[in-house]
Amino acid sequence: MPETLEKYVLLTGSDLGDRNANLEAAISLINQRIGRIVAASSIVETEPWGFESDTQFLNQALLVETHLDPESLLKNVLEIEREIGRERKETQWTSRIIDIDIVCSENRSYHSNNLTIPHKHLHERSFVLNPLCQLVPNWIHPLLHKNYAQLLVKLNQGQTESILS
Repeated sequence: MPETLEKYVLLTGSDLGDRNANLEAAISLINQRIGRIVAASSIVETEPWGFESDTQFLNQALLVETHLDPESLLKNVLEIEREIGRERKETQWTSRIIDIDIVCSENRSYHSNNLTIPHKHLHERSFVLNPLCQLVPNWIHPLLHKNYAQLLVKLNQGQTESILS
């Protein structure tokens, strides 16, 4: 376990059941198991991304301080999702009771078979960048070398940056 605190932004989302209660349950469990929530964005209602659905998502970004390393953070996130009632399906993008994504870190980029930080699609998704920019607009994307506010402006102008993997 790292001795220093790392800051991460987690994005919570829900489009099934009592969406507000699902986000509140995620906040409670993140506080208990992951670390202190330093700040939270407003809750935004958004269209599904990557699939069609009759339901809208509620999304909220959370700035979290934790001693957990990225893999332990992911393990805890997946356990919280399961506890709230998420059932993972073969389809990557589908409706869900809760989704918690590790969006980015203040000081770290990370890649493994299980996890990529920053999230590989964050710069393509306004439902991620809008709440993210409420919390940390000046953090720099380590691969695109632009801050998140700049990436949001580009996305709103219909431009997205390319990430070569």
